[in-house]
Amino acid sequence: MKRYVALDIGAKNIGIAVSDPYNTYALPSSTYRRTRLSDDVREIAKILKDKGATCCVCGLPVNADGTESEQTEKTRRFIEELKKVTDVPVVLEDERFTTVMADGTLASEGMDSKKRRLYVDAVAAANILDGYLGAARGKEE
Repeated sequence: MKRYVALDIGAKNIGIAVSDPYNTYALPSSTYRRTRLSDDVREIAKILKDKGATCCVCGLPVNADGTESEQTEKTRRFIEELKKVTDVPVVLEDERFTTVMADGTLASEGMDSKKRRLYVDAVAAANILDGYLGAARGKEE
């Protein structure tokens, strides 16, 4: 059975989400606080293994108009390093507006801004994975 794990790779944190057992929706899991690239890659590879990932969906940050930014390049560099230490296939998913949506969702639930910072990256990763799973279901129909 497939198990998807999504990553929202940021400069300070990496949000992590997992698919439900039937791969119909995403569940926010945790937020990893980044330290340095080699440690981050090793820890994320361990998380993928621990969660039984058969596919890793990485959000690719691009500008609103679809052009690439400095953060896009940093994310690509992280993904290339991750691919060197795991055999889990990695796919890219457009992550435009996922963090904004996540912040809005948490705010609508009455969470103050300080507390939202603790959860926003994992919820953004869930938004990335929901987008990927939705597109995959559309291809199956």
